[in-house]
Amino acid sequence: MRHVAALAGVGIKTVSRVMNDEPGVSEATRQRVLGASQQLNYQLDMAAGSLRRAGRQTLSIGLLLPSVANPFSSEIHRALEDAMTARGIAVFAASLDDDPDREKALVAAFLGRRVDGLVLTPIARSQAYAIPEHSRDLPMVFIDREPVGIDADAVVTDNAVGASTAAAHLLAHGHTRLAYLGDRTDIQTARERRRGFIEELGRAGISTTTIPVREGLHDEESARQAALELLGGENPPTAIFSSQNLVTFGVMRALKKLDLARRVALVGFDDFTLADMMDPGITVIAQHPDRIGRLAAERLLARIDGDNRPPGTYVVPSELIERGSGEIRPPK
Repeated sequence: MRHVAALAGVGIKTVSRVMNDEPGVSEATRQRVLGASQQLNYQLDMAAGSLRRAGRQTLSIGLLLPSVANPFSSEIHRALEDAMTARGIAVFAASLDDDPDREKALVAAFLGRRVDGLVLTPIARSQAYAIPEHSRDLPMVFIDREPVGIDADAVVTDNAVGASTAAAHLLAHGHTRLAYLGDRTDIQTARERRRGFIEELGRAGISTTTIPVREGLHDEESARQAALELLGGENPPTAIFSSQNLVTFGVMRALKKLDLARRVALVGFDDFTLADMMDPGITVIAQHPDRIGRLAAERLLARIDGDNRPPGTYVVPSELIERGSGEIRPPK
């Protein structure tokens, strides 16, 4: 704070007022202080009192997920929290809503509270903005998606391989009229799943130009509408691959509405509670969010404890679980 005050040509109390958004500071002075703080990469220390403990640790980490309401995210949260609790470390979680600006703002908020590490599912085009903190030994582990512009540990699923497995499974059951329903194209995992699915069809000799692809489906309702459109059109698909759990829910609703749940095959990416209780049960490419969470916790704790080996990408394999919906054969 002294450095910011010196650079801005003001007193320390003025810097404190600006950083705490208190009144009594002119706009010109406020802008000078903010400019100086950005130049020095200064973050308001919300945990100064706790920094008196040995090692300057706050015994807290930040966890940034696409949405804490999503079952996949919540399982990661729980697994990571269990591991951290055993070490007396609190986990503060937040939802990014896959918004790049929100990602940067939340990272800055956690840094302001001097967390001991970050676990982050990235959505911004680059995470280079975090390099200054990371270079000062703030441990960071990225999950589900690999970071861009920064070298750090990442724990991910084999997205392309899993989607390829789904395509091969549907082809093996006689389908040639398949459709792909996917998430937003700016999401790394969505692009990888589409790539794996389409490339597998190409290897099987299926003309990929004839495959209906519907993307940008980021919630259940948009997926339902897209599935209704496809299934109600000319030459409808006999099989659908849905690339994430909310998309799968939308497809399931469309199939039920049209009474096609036992006539159109469905394989979804992501397992979910009660998938085996549907009629038919939903065949899925299951990720293992509990393993992802545990491995992310293991890597973050290792970094906190001083592990300085080069960053690596750790891949958690997916798994095909057959339950009935993906084994429906096309009509003769």
